[in-house]
Amino acid sequence: MLEGKTGIVFGIANKRSIAWAIARTLAQHGARLAVTHQNERLEEKVRELAGQLAEPLILPCDASEDDQIDAVFKAVEEAFGGLDFLIHSIAFAAREDLEGDFTDTSRAGYHLAQDISAYSLIALARRAAPLMAGRDGSVVTLSYLGGERVVPHYNVMGVAKAALEANVRYLAHSLGPRGIRVNAISAGPIKTLAASGISGLSKMLKSVAAVAPLRRNTQQAEVADTALFLCSHLSRGITGEVIYVDAGYHIMGMFQPPEEA
Repeated sequence: MLEGKTGIVFGIANKRSIAWAIARTLAQHGARLAVTHQNERLEEKVRELAGQLAEPLILPCDASEDDQIDAVFKAVEEAFGGLDFLIHSIAFAAREDLEGDFTDTSRAGYHLAQDISAYSLIALARRAAPLMAGRDGSVVTLSYLGGERVVPHYNVMGVAKAALEANVRYLAHSLGPRGIRVNAISAGPIKTLAASGISGLSKMLKSVAAVAPLRRNTQQAEVADTALFLCSHLSRGITGEVIYVDAGYHIMGMFQPPEEA
């Protein structure tokens, strides 16, 4: 599906990362990839995983630093000559802003969550757009239901995801005339390194599996397959959308416990 295509994946931390599941699936379908690592601490893990890809381009990138973003896209242009898709799987909030009451969110913590989790999509898309000229480009980001509804302990991250989804719509409008599509995948909760910072994750997973129409949790591979669709020609008429991959959990209005046998 992606033979001859090139892309870049931001947000790989380890083998359980949604970003890694997406990268692996895209590569299996023929894409040549660039992948990034946030810092030296994560570099070894990312390089080890990238060894499973064909001719990967491995680059450092802290998405809060414009000079590093510029360097990444300069390297991608030199190596690939252009870009067909971009995967944005970046989010961060200070632990204290996730554990406390939402009213206790600090000004600095609010700015940090918005900068890394929401603004970074704009920063990356702006650099990617010139490389996608004439290539029917696709930008895909990862969101969560906590940006639409209140999820306990998600706090400032929920507000950042709401901003991220608004960014998707505005970027779709801005980049659409250039033939670039922008969409989000709202995945159900998955036990990843990033999710581990949310208090009560185990209870959340159990609750979702109990009331979601499919009666189970979301799997990384399901999110990866949706990303594959959004990066491919099959989704050429879709932009500005948030696609839910959560076993149907988001459609539920009243959570009635399953009847006992």
